[in-house]
Amino acid sequence: MNIKVINKNDVNIAVISSDDVIINNVQDALDLMVTVRYDYNCDKIIINKKNIIEDFFDLKTGIAGEIIQKYTNYQLPLAIIGEFHQYNSKSLNSFIYESNKGKNILFKGTEEEAVESL
Repeated sequence: MNIKVINKNDVNIAVISSDDVIINNVQDALDLMVTVRYDYNCDKIIINKKNIIEDFFDLKTGIAGEIIQKYTNYQLPLAIIGEFHQYNSKSLNSFIYESNKGKNILFKGTEEEAVESL
């Protein structure tokens, strides 16, 4: 896993990149949160959807809800980047749409869009 730090408006954003899945469960998400906050002094995270277990995008599993609740509780905004058009789930598409209205959890196409939105 590689972590690049971008500073925008005096806020550090951790951009996570890897060829592997980094978040397989809630504990992995918490571990990532602790790493970027305390080891890299970042207050926001950008991660590619390929680095998150596919079950996250199946809302019936509950993984997305648990992870997002942790990031919201700990006030660490998260942007997930990638293409989401391949998902034919009305509930997931609604969830993405509603999330993008806020500032805590965002779904964006590119890193640049995520940086601008965070």
